[in-house]
Amino acid sequence: MADPADSKTGLAAVAEAAAQAPGRGLPPVHLWNPPHCGEIDILIRRDGTWLHDSSPIGRPELVRLFSTVLRKDPDGYCLVTPVEKLGIRVEDLPFRAVALTAEEDLLRFTTDVGDMVEAGADHPIRVDTDPVTGEPGPALHVRADLWARIVRPVFYELVELAAVEEGRLVVRSGGQAFPLGPVGAGVA
Repeated sequence: MADPADSKTGLAAVAEAAAQAPGRGLPPVHLWNPPHCGEIDILIRRDGTWLHDSSPIGRPELVRLFSTVLRKDPDGYCLVTPVEKLGIRVEDLPFRAVALTAEEDLLRFTTDVGDMVEAGADHPIRVDTDPVTGEPGPALHVRADLWARIVRPVFYELVELAAVEEGRLVVRSGGQAFPLGPVGAGVA
């Protein structure tokens, strides 16, 4: 398969725009208002794998680069540059919180694309419950309207750190309290 960055479908432009961000900073995608140019065959699977034309994008650097120009608009997820907007598909949430470091009153997460996020007022933790299975669906706010699914082993670490407050498991970070769920409800 050809490298997606070399494709004539707009990915080369997306990669070029993303590469303009200095260091590990993020391009100002919130300031860009390009026309919608259609859909591109990129899917972010539930497990965090990025696919192009049904094949995994094998270069982590390229996935990281694309993640920096990812945005969620009212019409869905898209990759944006100053001159074009390409819709993509996301099965669950676009990122995975794959590592946790706990220090005093701070919980620091690392995502599968290399973002470092400190839970707090600007980056809350939420736990939704699947209405069919009853399973918890923990998530962490990363930026704008982009969230990371907290993977099961990291969620178990959070549960171990939690205190019981008013019948709920609660973790604290950055001066904020985040409920993980009721005690004895299958969270632990």
